[in-house]
Amino acid sequence: MFGILDGIKLGAGVLAGLAIYHLYAVTIGYPSAAREARAGYVLLAEKTTAEAKAAEMERQRNAAAQATEEHRKRLEAAESEITKSEITREAEIRGYELILSQKNRQCVADRDDVDFLNRH
Repeated sequence: MFGILDGIKLGAGVLAGLAIYHLYAVTIGYPSAAREARAGYVLLAEKTTAEAKAAEMERQRNAAAQATEEHRKRLEAAESEITKSEITREAEIRGYELILSQKNRQCVADRDDVDFLNRH
């Protein structure tokens, strides 16, 4: 009967035999097997490279989409702030004009005068 140690020796011998046969088949006995192995490796390397490039492109696309969305939000907020300030400014002008009309006074400056003052 075989003992555990004999089984381990037998397994190691079988593995060593397979390794030697593989070494012989790939390097010495079957050059076409070596070419096929290299071709398979090249295909695997190209596939891995293509997958990495695709993942990087996807990451960059997601980053660009996120940046675009953040920019759109900032632009919306800025436009909203401009609209609010224009409404406030118009209300202040109307309030000032109301005060002048209540005192029977008026502002004789027209749009051309304002533009002149803004330029100089």
